Amino acid sequence: MYQPTSSGNGGASQSNGYHLQGEGHVTGRRGSRGRSRDSSSRVFQQQDKERPPAPCTDFDSAYFHSYAHLGIHEEMIKDRARTETYRNAIFQHQDRIAGKVVVDVGCGTGILSIFCAQAGAKRVYAVDASDIAIQANEVVKANNLSDTIIVLHGRVEDVDIDDKVDVIVSEWMGYMLLYESMLGSVITARDRWLKPGGLILPSYATLYMAPVSHPDRYSDSVDFWRNVYGIDMSAMMPLAKQCAFEEPSVETISGENVLTWPHVVKHVDCYSTTVHELESVSTKFKFKSMMRAPFNGFAFWFDVEFGGAPTYPSNNNAPPEFVETVDNHVTDTSQRKKRPNPSEALVLSTAPEDPATHWQQTLIYLYDPLEVEQDQLIEGSVKLSQSKENPRFMNIHLEYESGGRSFVKESVMR
Repeated sequence: MYQPTSSGNGGASQSNGYHLQGEGHVTGRRGSRGRSRDSSSRVFQQQDKERPPAPCTDFDSAYFHSYAHLGIHEEMIKDRARTETYRNAIFQHQDRIAGKVVVDVGCGTGILSIFCAQAGAKRVYAVDASDIAIQANEVVKANNLSDTIIVLHGRVEDVDIDDKVDVIVSEWMGYMLLYESMLGSVITARDRWLKPGGLILPSYATLYMAPVSHPDRYSDSVDFWRNVYGIDMSAMMPLAKQCAFEEPSVETISGENVLTWPHVVKHVDCYSTTVHELESVSTKFKFKSMMRAPFNGFAFWFDVEFGGAPTYPSNNNAPPEFVETVDNHVTDTSQRKKRPNPSEALVLSTAPEDPATHWQQTLIYLYDPLEVEQDQLIEGSVKLSQSKENPRFMNIHLEYESGGRSFVKESVMR
C-alpha cells in the first residue's frame, strides 16, 4: 500500500545525513552532529554515535524513493477516514500535546505535524527519509510554523534530537498492517526518545483474518477464458489462476463476502511491542462458515486505536500478555494493564463493513474455490514473516483444511 515510510513517509536514502536549509538546498556532510538552521526554518540532521544504526540498504533506498512521489501522499491525505481520524485523535488528546514535545515518524507532507502544532505542541520534530521532506519544510514555512516544527530529513535510525519527547504520532500501517515494516521505526523512536508515560498515537493495533466468498473475482479472472468470442481458451485457465492469485491482492470487499466471524492474527501494543516480535507472526485458526457458499480465500484487515498511555502498577513494570479467547477477542490475561475504555477511544478500521480506506483489504485467494456448507469448519494456521531478501516484503504461509481436504498456500507480498 501507500504508507508512510519506515522512518519517513518515503524517501531517497541519499538524503540521509544531510541538513536541509530554508530553500531546500543540500548542505553539510554525512554524519555531522552539528545543528544547521537558518532564520526561516529549523531543519537538521544528526547521527547517534553511541548506537550505530543499521545500514540503509538498496531496498530501503528504493522504498524511501517511492515516497518522494506526490501522488502517494495525495491518495493518503484524500483518505478522509484516515486523515480525519488522525486529526480528531490529536485534538482528543490535546491535553497531552499542548505545551509538549512531539515526534512525527514518517511525516510525509507534514500534515500530522501541523495538526499537532495546531493542538498547541511546543515543538514538533517531523522526520522523513524521503525527499518529500523538502516540500514538508516549505509547507511548514508557508503556515508560519517554523518556530514550532523542525523537519528532519533522514531515517529515524540516523537522526538525533536534543529533547526527550512526550508524544509520538505516526501513520505507519501497511497493507495487512505489518507490510513495509515501518512499525520498527516507531519502536526505534519510542525506545530512543519517548519519556516514561509518554503517549503514542495510534496506541494499539489489531490484525484480523476471515474466509471469504468472492465468486465474481474468480469468474472475471479465470472463468472468462472458457469462452472468448466463441473460442474455447480454457487452456489459459491454469496460467490465469497463477497470474491472478499467486500473490496477495489488495482490493475492496464488503461484509457480505465474509463467511465467518474474524479471527485475531496479531494484537500490537505500541508501548511494549519489540522489533524482534514483528519479524514473524503466526497463529492457528478455526472458523465455522455461516452459510453455504464458495470459499475463495482469506481476507485480512486491521483496526488501530488511539487510546491513552497504559498504566502499570508501580511494583510491576512488565507489559501484559494478550491471548485470543474462543470468541476471538483479545484479552489481557495478566490484568496488569488498565487500557482506556474502548468506547472512549477513537478507532480507525479497515474492516469490510466500515467506510473504505486506501488500505482496502488484502486477499489471499485459493487457486481453486471450495464449496462449504453452513457450519462447516475451516481450520489451519498462518505465518507472516519478514522476507530475508527484503525485510519490507512479507512472506505468507497458509495451511488450511476443510471438508477432509488439506492445502498449503505460500505467497509473497512485495
